Amino acid sequence: MDQFDYVIVGAGSAGCVLANRLSADPATRVLLLEAGPEPKDPWIKIPAGMARLFKPGPHNWGYFTEPQAELNDRRIYWPRGKGLGGSSAINGMLYVRGHPLDYEHWRQLSNPGWGWDDVLPLFKRGERNQGGESPFHGGGGELSVSDPIMHHSFSDLFIAAAGDQGHAHNTDFNDGEQDGVGYLQFTIRNGERCSSYEAFVRPIRHRRNLTILTEAQVEKVIVEAGRATGVQYRHGGERRTASVSGEVILAGGVINSPQLLMLSGIGPGDHLNELGIAVARDRPGVGRNLHDHMYASVVYEAPRRHSVNHLLRGARAYAEGARYLFLRGGALTNGTSQTSLFARVTPGVEQPDVQINTRPLSFAAVKGGGLEVAGGSSVTMSVCQLRPESRGAITLKTPDIADAPLIQPNYMESPIDQAVMVAGVQLARKIMNGPKMRSQGFSEAHAIPTDDAALLDFLRTILGPVYHPVGTCRMGGDEMAVVDARLRVHGVAGLRVADASIMPVITSGNTNAPAIMIGEKAADMILADSER
Repeated sequence: MDQFDYVIVGAGSAGCVLANRLSADPATRVLLLEAGPEPKDPWIKIPAGMARLFKPGPHNWGYFTEPQAELNDRRIYWPRGKGLGGSSAINGMLYVRGHPLDYEHWRQLSNPGWGWDDVLPLFKRGERNQGGESPFHGGGGELSVSDPIMHHSFSDLFIAAAGDQGHAHNTDFNDGEQDGVGYLQFTIRNGERCSSYEAFVRPIRHRRNLTILTEAQVEKVIVEAGRATGVQYRHGGERRTASVSGEVILAGGVINSPQLLMLSGIGPGDHLNELGIAVARDRPGVGRNLHDHMYASVVYEAPRRHSVNHLLRGARAYAEGARYLFLRGGALTNGTSQTSLFARVTPGVEQPDVQINTRPLSFAAVKGGGLEVAGGSSVTMSVCQLRPESRGAITLKTPDIADAPLIQPNYMESPIDQAVMVAGVQLARKIMNGPKMRSQGFSEAHAIPTDDAALLDFLRTILGPVYHPVGTCRMGGDEMAVVDARLRVHGVAGLRVADASIMPVITSGNTNAPAIMIGEKAADMILADSER
């Protein structure tokens, strides 16, 4: 048995931040446990390597949902990061904090200390923005946030075309003003992915008080007399126990954190009893409140000069590889999208309710969950509804950690979600069918219905997730909340959850930056509580 002050389960976006902050005091013993491997795959560092990492493999759990009734009973592929860095090692690297009203909403839901003014300093603390220190950005943190190295002609054209239709140019989606169109920023440093591991853990791995174990699968949290006293895990073929004098912090993400809570006897009592799991604490909200963003990706055939498809296939791909290897330039430096339009398609809403991302390329799905750059010359408009109302759940399939849980997001169950997605796609088409785009020769790669009802039926065949699941260990003060505003699990001392699963409501945009902020916030609260 090993003794630690803190045990962190999961080395993803939030877990890596926690490992850095909690081990800063050399007298504090910290154990970081990660089920996946070291990030040795060279594609992890290459921004465009995301397509290679998208399929199930050593760095990707490769989950699938249950059949989705509103999506023609399709089972939807869910890539989730596995290894040091978690999903920040395989994601599209977009740095989007969300809208200030997102956090004000969190605060209003009985979560003091989570308003925009509370979290903005935490975003800034860990950020090293290319633009330097400013009222809204940090310049000296660990996480590199940069502008795209390559500005593509299609991206410039889209910004101009959206401007022609009344959408303001926005040069910074993270300063509190989200409406408008412009280039995104990315967690990329000198042409390489800057994952949470690269930013927060690799530079401090030498700390003697920080123990990092990879390929260590935690099986359960040990709860004695209402308190978490350690964890049981497998490593190197052996079952081991780590005990804590301080706290256990779960940072496994929206699937693995609720799964581990339930396997530890913390969750809906009836569900646990059905599986023969002894109930340590009946918390009916564990695994509930699951929700996610959805994309409708509409592909347009494009003139060759406006697409990079041909640069990433065949012999040209080798030339791009050399350009990246020797110059850290070219198409391989791109994140998944270059530009975004945040817009309002529902009358009377206080903030944007759709995000339209553009890519100067298109992907083709590969059997088994992979991606590859499509043939031909094309670009992609991806429409996302920012605040979905449909809710689902994570439940256990078996009482074995090795068995993936059941994932039921209930995509598009809400009529509001359906209406916003239809309106968002119609907005994207309006921009692409405007005179500026028509004059360049863009055309829909596949005929898309113009009637709203027919369009909805069409969307059921193509809609997919943006891979931003949240909410399964929701924070709040009510009976269905899993953690309180200080991220302490209700009814179990010495146990917290710190990852995107604690979000009561999803943020308006990509969720990696908020997950990193949650790690910062959790570290502050843990250290403050330890001094009491």
